Amino acid sequence: MAPTLSPTEVRARLRSGAEIAFLDVREEGAYSRAQPLFAVNLPLGRIEERVAALVPRRSAPLVLFDDGEGLAERAAARFAMLGYTDLAVVEGGLAGWRAAGGEIFRDVGVLSKAFGEWVEAHRHTPMIDADDLAGLVAAGSDVCIFDARPFDEYRVMTIPGAVNCPGAELVRRLPALGLPPETLVVVTCAGRTRSIIGAQSLINAGLPNPVRALRNGTIGWTLAGRSLELRATRRLPAPRETGWSRAAALRVAGRAGVRFIDRTGLA
Repeated sequence: MAPTLSPTEVRARLRSGAEIAFLDVREEGAYSRAQPLFAVNLPLGRIEERVAALVPRRSAPLVLFDDGEGLAERAAARFAMLGYTDLAVVEGGLAGWRAAGGEIFRDVGVLSKAFGEWVEAHRHTPMIDADDLAGLVAAGSDVCIFDARPFDEYRVMTIPGAVNCPGAELVRRLPALGLPPETLVVVTCAGRTRSIIGAQSLINAGLPNPVRALRNGTIGWTLAGRSLELRATRRLPAPRETGWSRAAALRVAGRAGVRFIDRTGLA
């Protein structure tokens, strides 16, 4: 049987910056309704499928969380069978976390969404509303729309005419298109976060075009009474290497104080 850690001990570990894989082993629905901020959802029934990608090193410290219904203990036994050696269960589960004064959050992707809102508030990422964008498109204005989600999400539904380019590739791929500097670039996603981060990444990199995030993405588009495009397949091509993106990335890294390590140092 795995040892237990009190909620206070777990929070102390999180605050210290010590290595910890904090895993909530409930189903996604229960997780989305109430969760500690830094807990990553890994349902008991999907451990074998997903754990190698989430926690590749079997000596990493795993801290398991549930609602006190015994899922964490069952998960600990399963992790042990898979060769994980440093296991602990949060004492009292969700109720214990609440009783100890631990904050609870609702929804999925809470941490990343909070970061997106922080970026928008601090950097004042420019937005465009659904009706304004639709008006520009209808008027034949010079505007390009890029959907920053993974292709499988984009395929389900997107803003009509949007081209898929996952957000981490925007700074690499867009400059190679050679868009006229007056072309308006609009970044969208399902809601807000990836639109904000994608647009702000392009702005930070110094893309010469005006850039906007579509306010509330496909949700905002639908709430404005507009139809989405289904099963779209448009994707940006592999970029030509122009050197612009690398130089832009290095400038951003310099401003942010990012440090680098070479292969020899990593080894």
